[in-house]
Amino acid sequence: MSNLETTGADAIDVAIAKGIDFDGSPIPTAPLNLYNKVMALEAGRQRSGVINTMRSRIVRIGAKHIPQAELNQMLLDANFKPLKDKEIAFYYGA
Repeated sequence: MSNLETTGADAIDVAIAKGIDFDGSPIPTAPLNLYNKVMALEAGRQRSGVINTMRSRIVRIGAKHIPQAELNQMLLDANFKPLKDKEIAFYYGA
């Protein structure tokens, strides 16, 4: 059994860096190499702005935990654009 922490924003990153899954088993080389290759590409990508990225993360993660109407209102209250139709369809299946 692994003693890796399985909660928190960086739990996955810590496990990947160690090459060990939460159950203590090693992460196979092929998926680990592909993940590292794609993340290296992402690390070199020019960013468009912090506010846009913040909103994207809020929507992507918030949709897992917060009902659609509530998340939409929270976005509006924080002066972000409301949920887009394509985000609602993707994250909420509407």
